[in-house]
Amino acid sequence: METQQAVMVLGALAQELRLRIFRLLVQAGPEGLSAGRLSEATGAAPSSLSFHLKELAHAGLVSARPSGRYVIYAANYQTMNALLAFLNDNCCGGNPCSPVAPVACAAIASDAERTP
Repeated sequence: METQQAVMVLGALAQELRLRIFRLLVQAGPEGLSAGRLSEATGAAPSSLSFHLKELAHAGLVSARPSGRYVIYAANYQTMNALLAFLNDNCCGGNPCSPVAPVACAAIASDAERTP
């Protein structure tokens, strides 16, 4: 993923309702959810939901497919994983990332307190 695309994807997620919609779709898996189910789950009006789904689709985070008289929306895991890879690309100086142990954090904090 290039920087410009990452900015567009992050921008699409930088809104509370869109982030909520996307997280619901990630949880739903590849089967996705209908617009009606998303509206019920988020409490969003259909017109508002439609606007936000369009923004997520424009960023490549959501796809839509017809299913009978419904439209099913699903998370695009390829875009999500590309964003995560982009964000982790230079993590930890190129070494595998791992959480910092609380003991290590405490030691760093106490060292910092002793430094004049």
